Amino acid sequence: MSSFSEFGSLVKNRHKPKDKPTDTKVALGFLAPWLIGALFLSLIPMVYSLVISFTKYNMIKPPQFVGLMNYRHMLADPRFINSLTVTLIYVVISVPLQLVAALALAVLLDRGMRGLAFYRSAFYLPSMLGGSVAVAVLWKMVFGSDGLFNALLGLLGIDTSMSWIANPDTANWTLIALHVWQFGSPMVIFLAGLRQIPRELYEAASVDGAGKWRQFRSITLPMLSPIIFFNLVMSVINSFQTFTQAYVVSGGTGGPSDSTLFYTLYLYQQGFASLRMGYASALAWIMVLIVAALTGINFALSKFWVHYDD
Repeated sequence: MSSFSEFGSLVKNRHKPKDKPTDTKVALGFLAPWLIGALFLSLIPMVYSLVISFTKYNMIKPPQFVGLMNYRHMLADPRFINSLTVTLIYVVISVPLQLVAALALAVLLDRGMRGLAFYRSAFYLPSMLGGSVAVAVLWKMVFGSDGLFNALLGLLGIDTSMSWIANPDTANWTLIALHVWQFGSPMVIFLAGLRQIPRELYEAASVDGAGKWRQFRSITLPMLSPIIFFNLVMSVINSFQTFTQAYVVSGGTGGPSDSTLFYTLYLYQQGFASLRMGYASALAWIMVLIVAALTGINFALSKFWVHYDD
């Protein structure tokens, strides 16, 4: 009976103006947990890290203001330059390869093969597991001197006992391969975008004599360009945050010969191993500026190749 009473009350008051202040309070009530988390877990720590980036702070003694010394020290720090170089190489190579692999598999799955749900879940699984410690340990074993990769090369007649992880020339490439293997998340997004392209466009192109490759270049890529742009921006940001794989593979050292010294790993070493929290905070803010600059460049260039309905 109470439900009927509430329904009758709603019908009776349906022409009355809504109580906007009350709606605002309700909305703020639902948003309060997120707002509190964003304030105390994100905004305040970010501001505090910016403040201590101008100090000498070892988490034991009180911070000592040193001005721009931490930022000037970066210019003369060879390991900072090396970590930035290693990370940029990782991002520039792994991101395009991952997106190409994700798009290729999305196009293949979009053809409506049997067992699509199974394949979609199977291909998405590496994105869920790729950042875990267990997979990083497994990857270290696979590319070790007695690992599965050398065993496969042996089956092809290539006899080698080299440890790909321990070789400075190939160590970063193994981590690039691990990143490319985590193509599941962008693949699912590509697949959703492909499902939104009208089939009539392909039918009209077929009538005009356009082949599959021509349809892909003239229809699929332009219509999918906003999705490609989104995946590109997110992949670049996520690649700069890579840490677990490099830490586990190198044992936290960034070796061999700093070939896997990613930016985040070097930041961790400075902040928690050397207790140079002021310098680590400065490194963190430089990374924020680099990622923001690359994101801004992507947005600026997007007007030349991203096509929207309007």
